[in-house]
Amino acid sequence: MNAPSLRLGSRALPWTDVVPVVAAIAAAVTFGSKPGTLVLVLAGLLLGAAVLSAVHHAEVVAHRVGEPFGSLVLAVAVTVIEVALIVTLMISGGDETSTLARDTVFAAAMITINGILGLSVLVGALKHRTAAFNAEGTATALATVATLATLCLVLPTFTEAESGPEFSSSQLAFAAVASLAVYGLFVFVQTVRHRDYFLPGDGDGVVADDDGDHAAPPSDREALRSLGLLVLALVAVVGLAKLESSAIEDLVSSIGAPQSAVGVVIALVVLLPETLAAYRNAARGRVQTSLNLALGSAMASIGLTIPAIAIASIWLDGPLLLGLGSTEIVLLTISVVVGALTVLPGRATVQEGALHLVLFSVFLFLALVP
Repeated sequence: MNAPSLRLGSRALPWTDVVPVVAAIAAAVTFGSKPGTLVLVLAGLLLGAAVLSAVHHAEVVAHRVGEPFGSLVLAVAVTVIEVALIVTLMISGGDETSTLARDTVFAAAMITINGILGLSVLVGALKHRTAAFNAEGTATALATVATLATLCLVLPTFTEAESGPEFSSSQLAFAAVASLAVYGLFVFVQTVRHRDYFLPGDGDGVVADDDGDHAAPPSDREALRSLGLLVLALVAVVGLAKLESSAIEDLVSSIGAPQSAVGVVIALVVLLPETLAAYRNAARGRVQTSLNLALGSAMASIGLTIPAIAIASIWLDGPLLLGLGSTEIVLLTISVVVGALTVLPGRATVQEGALHLVLFSVFLFLALVP
């Protein structure tokens, strides 16, 4: 987990320590401005560097606290940032952003269930012929994701609100409380009651073969420092992503894509740290950790984002449309079915990984060409 260093005076600092600070300063300096093309390009490069830095510090924290707590830290941290970004854009966008929360949360679910999970399985299977993981824990996580997605994204389509696919105030409050309860119960099961279901196994599982897994865990001081830099890097990612949002909207409009594609781009940017972390763990043979990241992120994105947006909607103008359309419901259904068939055996081949990536490509295509 060592990173190249930058020498500042007589003291050498890893670039992963410098980038979050520089990125956060850049986000603060450019906040609320409309910079030129050159600044946007530089901000984009800094955004990518902040994402890589976030992955590094997340791995340091994960190595200190162990699994499944490490995956949980990154999932919750990224979701908090996702909520902040959605609320910020909804405040400034008015009625035009009434579906932004739905679009972003659904995109996050598709990216994690199909994109990250498929990539993790494919990488693990290519390296070890089959990707092995704990079926009990992974199936529990997928069932929780399916329940939350149905409750928050499918049911609003079939309620009888006159203004569109949205909950009434009492229905939204119930969905928010139920989502928090379901997510809280899963965290208890994952970290206390059945923690062993979410740990990388030996036996039929694949044990990590990377030297970093045998290194001594960082000290409490190093872990706390990395936790602080992780949060700073994620805040910088949001600030820089918001800076790029106008350019993203212009790009979406220029290619004739629907406004919902903005939510897809936001989700892709926000989930970059988890995608990279999942890939690196799968390449080391820690497919279970990758699946913890993928499904944990989907769960946190729905189970925490929707309640937070529900509270924020008290002060936001305009409707909060959460219900998915028929095409999205079909995609969600087939993704959950294929996901169940992938995780229940406890091992998967390149075929299952490829199927999830095909579904992910279908989602991306339909997001641009509905």
